[in-house]
Amino acid sequence: MRSRSRRQIYVERVLNAYRHTPGTLGQLRQADRRLAAKLYDRGVPLRTIEDALTLVTARRTFRAQDAPPLDPIATLHYVLPVIHELQTEPPIPGYLDYLRSRLDSRANTRAANHHQLS
Repeated sequence: MRSRSRRQIYVERVLNAYRHTPGTLGQLRQADRRLAAKLYDRGVPLRTIEDALTLVTARRTFRAQDAPPLDPIATLHYVLPVIHELQTEPPIPGYLDYLRSRLDSRANTRAANHHQLS
């Protein structure tokens, strides 16, 4: 049995994180796989990509209530500007943890409300 390379593991983790991000179509394209490999080759830390996915989700989730609905994210390329933003202007310490906490809280509230309706 052949072991997977670090690059393959990285690509799989990026694609898995993207696919499970709320607001995405949940489908992967060959272009997504190529981009994940390029991000590995560029040395972009996995944590930066995860942080970018969190920031994208938060920005899409905590919009004005009366804003028009957004189309689902169809490609990993959507997060490239946010990855660049995080690399050039990192957020204050704790901000992304705060966003994750708010997103988790919102997801838990929705799940509880759904359970009560059932």
